[in-house]
Amino acid sequence: MGSFFVSFGSEYFLKKDDMNELAHGLELSKVNFIWVVRFPLGEKIELQEALPKGFFEKVRGRGLVVEGWAPQTKILGHKNIGGFVSHCGCSSIIEGMHFGVPIIAMPMHLDQPINARLVEDLGIGMEVVRDKFGRLQQETVAEVIHKVVVDRAGEPIRKTVRDLSQNMRKAEDTEVDEVVLEFVKLCSNGKNGMSY
Repeated sequence: MGSFFVSFGSEYFLKKDDMNELAHGLELSKVNFIWVVRFPLGEKIELQEALPKGFFEKVRGRGLVVEGWAPQTKILGHKNIGGFVSHCGCSSIIEGMHFGVPIIAMPMHLDQPINARLVEDLGIGMEVVRDKFGRLQQETVAEVIHKVVVDRAGEPIRKTVRDLSQNMRKAEDTEVDEVVLEFVKLCSNGKNGMSY
């Protein structure tokens, strides 16, 4: 069974109720995770107090909570990461696609809801739909995580994002090759006084 990574970028913060529902959803999912928790600058909040009572004991051995920052690209690039719970900022989506990691979308503001729909339309992830009041529900969080990361029903999503990742990497390699060829040609022609 794979693990998943949870991060909402550096500019957006979960409301207390959503943080609690997410925590309970992570617990219910029974899947290993790394969760980066951030608080708004200047707010003095203790991590232990921000999360539900007993949360750390309940997820001990399968959940790691990191406050502030974690090396997102290194984590997403690890072979055991099978999902990325994200706010769907552009950079996060691109990094998820690059590493072939399915997105579990939890958008918050601005372009993020549109990006979450795009993730679903592309078949590279699934959105955690909020209730009619705009709140996260722990059961829905756990269900979507489990489906995307573990269940057989999530295999088409996992395959689509792996294929997309391979295509992106091939395109990157082709672009680099083209730049190198142009650079060699430029140097060979001795333009701008350069000759090698």
